Amino acid sequence: MSTPFSTRITLCFLVACLVLSLAGCNLPGSGQAVTPSLDVTQAYQTVQARLTEAILLTPKTTETPRPAATNSPTAQSSPTSQPSTPQTTTPGITNPPASLCDQAGPGSPIDVTIPDDTEMQPGEEFTKTWRLQNTGTCTWNNQYALVWFSGEQLDAPQSVPLSGEVAPGQSVDLSVDMQAPEKPGAYQSNWKLRNPAGVLFGIGPSGGAAFWVRIEVTESTTTTPTVGATLTPTTTPTVGIHVSGSATLQPGDGYDLDSNTVNPGGGEDLGYQATDQGLVVNPLLGASMAVFGGNRPGLSDCQNANLTSDSITVGDLVGSYLCYKTNQALPGWLLITAIDTSTNMMSVEINTWSIP
Repeated sequence: MSTPFSTRITLCFLVACLVLSLAGCNLPGSGQAVTPSLDVTQAYQTVQARLTEAILLTPKTTETPRPAATNSPTAQSSPTSQPSTPQTTTPGITNPPASLCDQAGPGSPIDVTIPDDTEMQPGEEFTKTWRLQNTGTCTWNNQYALVWFSGEQLDAPQSVPLSGEVAPGQSVDLSVDMQAPEKPGAYQSNWKLRNPAGVLFGIGPSGGAAFWVRIEVTESTTTTPTVGATLTPTTTPTVGIHVSGSATLQPGDGYDLDSNTVNPGGGEDLGYQATDQGLVVNPLLGASMAVFGGNRPGLSDCQNANLTSDSITVGDLVGSYLCYKTNQALPGWLLITAIDTSTNMMSVEINTWSIP
């Protein structure tokens, strides 16, 4: 660090005084001869020694460095601010990617049966099968279901439970029985999957796209030959739907399969009971029933089934179809979609055909 300007002036003044003092001590008196008695080198060394002594006795000043400028408002503290307590922070991941637990992708091919715009006859029954791949991280089981999402339901059940497990990366063929409408035209039925929490998911990167079946119902005409007359096309009558829908039954309820009504006060086709042998349905007033299985039956299946008026235990038949004949002699099927084991409430879907 350099000596301040004021200090240098003081030192120069002291040196000047010292030189004069030394010179004065050697000036000849009046009438005396001048005899050189001071060696020049000695005088210089004396002056240098005095100068060094003066520098050592001069107080040193220390410059305080200016604080570095900063643009950070947190680097400055107000006069009244208290010292902050140091805090330890741990860096974390911002917006970690969500785990795609439930996600599906199209199989190869996705349309195993009934390609888009397949032509159908009015009232024609068919089975649609999609091939889907589990592209998520969670295994699908029988708590997952294939469910109707939007569009035309095409006389299909509201939901169809999966029959087994599908691990991530595996493909599965999912089928649902449907029936073409009576009126000609284009129809599309959109479907998704449902997880055990009741959340719907489909295919595509975001898991929001539905998969579908699209059919074209055409006019159905047949010709009836008449001897000696011109052939005239006539429309062949087809079997229609008398009633269809869903209901929830509790033990003690009666159910009219001809009107899809619970406890109508008369005309019930079955009763639902909790007995010592378990949960049962009892055909009433001449109605009859039979267990068909996991696939939806057609009209001819239920007409040819070995129906009985005996009670049927239903506790283990969730996801199964029953064929029936109502007490008005109309055929149909009943699907047990769920049974709440805590309340014994049973959810069902039915389809009763009309006979022309």
